[in-house]
Amino acid sequence: MSSDISVTISDHVASVEIHRPPNNFFDFDLIREIANTYEELDDDVNCRAIVLCSEGKHFCAGANFQSRESWGNDQLDNQASQLYVEAVRIFSGRKPVVAAVHGAAIGGGLGLALSADFRVTCEQARFSANFARLGFHQGFGLSVTLPRLVGRTQASLLLFTGRRIKGDEAVSMGLADELVAQTQVRERATALAREIAGSAPLAVQSIRATLRNGLAEEIARITDHELAEQSKLRTSDDFREGIAAMAERRPPDFKGR
Repeated sequence: MSSDISVTISDHVASVEIHRPPNNFFDFDLIREIANTYEELDDDVNCRAIVLCSEGKHFCAGANFQSRESWGNDQLDNQASQLYVEAVRIFSGRKPVVAAVHGAAIGGGLGLALSADFRVTCEQARFSANFARLGFHQGFGLSVTLPRLVGRTQASLLLFTGRRIKGDEAVSMGLADELVAQTQVRERATALAREIAGSAPLAVQSIRATLRNGLAEEIARITDHELAEQSKLRTSDDFREGIAAMAERRPPDFKGR
């Protein structure tokens, strides 16, 4: 286990915690580590449900675009392609996952949160598919998972505007499932996972496999498309402006080119 991920198991619930505070940015290595951990837990009879949580201020602020400014497009495409292969492995896990979203879930971090079966959150959390505000296309399977949860119209609104919504609004639209005090997010997520773990584990896995039938395959197909669109937009002036505006904490001035 790397220093970026820790796992503890108690009462048949595995707590998988990300340790990249404060923003918990993800990259290929982190997503692969989560996928590897899920596979190991799939084979562990002591684990019946998983809580995905994070150390620090945010749940996951997505990818750190500024750290990749010196990379070429081919290198970026290759890294993203490998990352999405690992994302499909996350969606292929057999055991139920409850995400404890205590802070921001932004961009691909939102995609990671939506890979879980349930999300427990709080008023202070922020959810945003901010890709259009960066001049970019959504990824991590959000083209599938977001409309599944909130419907096509709401998904389009979130993707077109990149707006940030609070935890209570996320619950009201179906993006998250329970709203509690920020200090109770992980505790409540663990309690929910423990309740699930109290059911017959083989039955739960069977039911879950039926409900998620074909989802991993759909994620594999859509991430291929998302990557192709990202590759095209990455060369645009608007993408460069979006990244610059984010770094400079100012509104972007997009030109449509």
